[in-house]
Amino acid sequence: MATSASAVLSKTVKKQFLDLPQGDKVQAMYIWIDGSGEGLRCKTRTLNSEPKTIDELPEWNFDGSSTHQSEGSNSDMYLIPVAMFRDPFRQDPNKLVLCEVFKYNRKPAETNLRHICSKVMSMSEVADKQPWFGMEQEYTLLGTDGHPFGWPSNGFPGPQGPYYCGVGADKAYGRDIVEAHYRACLYAGVDICGTNAEVMPAQWEFQVGPTEGVNMGDHLWAARFILHRVCEDFGVVVSFDPKPITGNWNGAGCHTNFSTNDMRAEGGLKAIEDAIERLSKRHTYHIRTYDPNGGLDNARRLTGHHETSSIHEFSAGVANRGASIRIPRAVGQEKKGYFEDRRPSANCDPYAVTESLVRTCLLKEEGDAPTVYSK
Repeated sequence: MATSASAVLSKTVKKQFLDLPQGDKVQAMYIWIDGSGEGLRCKTRTLNSEPKTIDELPEWNFDGSSTHQSEGSNSDMYLIPVAMFRDPFRQDPNKLVLCEVFKYNRKPAETNLRHICSKVMSMSEVADKQPWFGMEQEYTLLGTDGHPFGWPSNGFPGPQGPYYCGVGADKAYGRDIVEAHYRACLYAGVDICGTNAEVMPAQWEFQVGPTEGVNMGDHLWAARFILHRVCEDFGVVVSFDPKPITGNWNGAGCHTNFSTNDMRAEGGLKAIEDAIERLSKRHTYHIRTYDPNGGLDNARRLTGHHETSSIHEFSAGVANRGASIRIPRAVGQEKKGYFEDRRPSANCDPYAVTESLVRTCLLKEEGDAPTVYSK
């Protein structure tokens, strides 16, 4: 972490300039997902007044050949604002603007999974069920050299056991980063609802939700961006790799909690069980959508060990963290609530995960490919 005298001086100088008045102008940082489907890019423009709604934000463009999204001979890509948050780094009235990416022909870029997710979530068969999601984003803090933050330079820390929800300098590595991220998300208006230290040292988790429909993906991507920016200021790197350290260490997932109004109502356990039955028949489809590389990333994590199910088998159980789908014990007792899909990887696209759950559980799709719906 940056703790040297030069780093302290840099922060002091930075604050000096950020405290300068900016008049009536507003800085809007446009954010988008790049061609990897995992990386985030951003750039800033000046607005003449503070935007109150998305409709007041202008479209913009960028060089797609530099983000693996187009060729240099036809490089312009469009940025279409879709969600707006307060900027916790520059503070009010400045904004963070999450954007969808479109190609020159106005078709969505290959990694713009929000576009179809939004259409699916707006279908009456889906919207009427009020799908709620909560996503538990695990991540690992690394030094700029790629070594896990706080780990001994020439070896490993003690084995897993004392680190999960641990307290103390020998158990919790990087708590100040976590606290900064939490507060920044609250300031921004992200639906962050909690955080905790995870099983592997230098690994943490934050939770977003409950959030309805396509907003789940918007808020999780915004929270990821804020985490990257916070880590940048602390001189560390955040990794969403689902198995950042090989060996006897836990991987990183993005467990996804899902419910509908039927599941949350009295006797909703029946709707939960029906949804799980549908999921059991479509395991391969979901595995393909739960990481950006069609399941290859998750294959390193979903081994059947370290609190995971096997990638090759579907399973479900009450309070079972080694199952594909976990029904929380309280839900089993109250006969209503939600279920947790433990298969999504830490680097999943939340738009793909939430869309696939809706397709299988609410639109009752079957088979290994998504259904194409007419307008």
